[in-house]
Amino acid sequence: MTGQVDTSAFVERRARLAARMEPGAVAVLATAPELLRNGDSEYPYRHDSYFYYLTGYTEPESVLVLVAALGDAPARAILFCREKNVEREIWDGFRYGPEAARATFGFDEAYPIGELDAQMAGLLANAPALYYALGHSAALDAQVSGWLKAVRAKSRTGIAAPSTTHHLLGILDEMRLLKDAGEQALMGRAASIAAGAHARAMRFTRPGVFEYEIEAELLHEFRRHGAQFPAYTPIVASGANACVLHYNANNRPCLDGQLVLVDAGCELDGYASDITRTWPVNGRFSAPQRALYELVLQAQQAAFAAIVPGRPYSDVHTAAVNVLAGGMLELGLIDRTKYGTVEDAVLEKAHLPFYMHGTGHWLGMDVHDVGPYRDLTLPDRPSRPLLPGMALTVEPGIYVRPGEGVPEEFWNIGIRIEDDVIVSESGCRILSGDAPKSVADIETLMGER
Repeated sequence: MTGQVDTSAFVERRARLAARMEPGAVAVLATAPELLRNGDSEYPYRHDSYFYYLTGYTEPESVLVLVAALGDAPARAILFCREKNVEREIWDGFRYGPEAARATFGFDEAYPIGELDAQMAGLLANAPALYYALGHSAALDAQVSGWLKAVRAKSRTGIAAPSTTHHLLGILDEMRLLKDAGEQALMGRAASIAAGAHARAMRFTRPGVFEYEIEAELLHEFRRHGAQFPAYTPIVASGANACVLHYNANNRPCLDGQLVLVDAGCELDGYASDITRTWPVNGRFSAPQRALYELVLQAQQAAFAAIVPGRPYSDVHTAAVNVLAGGMLELGLIDRTKYGTVEDAVLEKAHLPFYMHGTGHWLGMDVHDVGPYRDLTLPDRPSRPLLPGMALTVEPGIYVRPGEGVPEEFWNIGIRIEDDVIVSESGCRILSGDAPKSVADIETLMGER
């Protein structure tokens, strides 16, 4: 457990953060707490993403303190963590303890978590500013208040508390938005595992299986290839269930003639994948299903083409909506007598009954990853430009519920197609392309069952 760990990325990120802080300022970042599920059983533990981004450390009860350089004094990265406890390790498993954690993860200093309150007063004394996750945790807010009170109590001795407080997470959001080569490699591996799981689920699907049986195939494939968790609760939605965007009961039988929409991704070493595929339960698309499916696929291709460095993020959604609205007019989902052109239909939002969500989101350590979608530095807050290294999903869809004026052959059909991409220097790189997607590829794969 104390073998060689490549800490270079974490050390470099801490250095970048320290360089953005005021000289001599102090940053504090805690990991996630353990939570009880019921009785004395805890939820499976998952570290805080921000904390892991800067430390690579996954144990609970841990706090990072970063002191920015000041004059000749270099920056310092200090970890507070659980003490080594051989008796608790018999019950709960290995823990590093401060000394091994310092040596393994490249911290300058490390101390038992029980010393945090006592040491923070000294670390904050005469620091010009404090950076922490304002309002993120009531417990941390209370601790910070106590630390500052302790420092102010020494004001008569010439010691001053930080005069300003900064929100730390906004800075980290911008850092996390651009994925380095190591992050991209992990995300590619997570996407490859999830793509294989979708292919496995397609092969398994047939009339009469329950949605939860398909879910089990996905989870088996995730874990079999080393993923630690599903990145979110899988959606396995057959028939009309596919028209419920966040359906996850996964308890209905899949019937002959229906489609099944599967939205499922895994988490590998802290990074998420997020893939959606839609396929026929019996292995063959009907004509109405194929028409809508091909429309969504065309919309996704248009969205891919809009992913170019320098173009606004919003162009991705606009490209997909224009294709979808045009197809809805042709198929009679949108009344052409009311909306004569695609432009009219989009302007009046006539597509919203059938496509009501955005075309994607940032992806990374969190499945809906951090970072604003608008440039908050400009007065009108325009959509921010895409940059190489950004990671996002592209997921157009169409969801047709029964209704007056809606062609009956499309009723209760829900389709979404979602892939994970990285913005490259010339366009976009699709990470999840191994998951079968074309009508021909899906029908061929399912025909091999």
